[in-house]
Amino acid sequence: MSRLKVAARTSLDGLYLSSGVLAALCLIVILLLIVAQMIARWTGEIFPGAPSYAGYFMAAASFFALANALNRGAHIRVSLLLNAVPKGIRRLLEVWCFGLGAVIMCYFTYQAYWFTYWSWKFNEISQAQDATALWIPQSVMVIGGGILAVALIDHLIAVILHGDHRIERDLVDQSFGE
Repeated sequence: MSRLKVAARTSLDGLYLSSGVLAALCLIVILLLIVAQMIARWTGEIFPGAPSYAGYFMAAASFFALANALNRGAHIRVSLLLNAVPKGIRRLLEVWCFGLGAVIMCYFTYQAYWFTYWSWKFNEISQAQDATALWIPQSVMVIGGGILAVALIDHLIAVILHGDHRIERDLVDQSFGE
């Protein structure tokens, strides 16, 4: 492989891993918010907006985890069908699946971008106690969706050029075929 390919592969894998780490950090923040809210209740204080913040971080964790989960084989795939067909048909089906997934995620990211833009433009705020500017939690949809779109395109290119994706096989997926 040329240095450019190695650098691109390293960068993409780093992006997917970083996205997964951000998702894990969001889950830790949710834990801290819940603990802080429990302590506030025990001491008779109020932590306004904690449920809303937890919801924002749950959405962030979900969207940031998508690309990393795809690469680690944690997404639900129809591998029973893919493993039952000949290699040529399997390649066509994977090109179709990754292509369709990439188109859908690119469209989703595009729409999420405009949704977030208009929230920012009109200065929409949450109706809950937190009164957060909604473009802030909505921007996570754009970032996470964009990273998943890149991952799907990455796998699509791998299937087209090399005949196989780069998704790690999940142990659960392997155990059903044996």
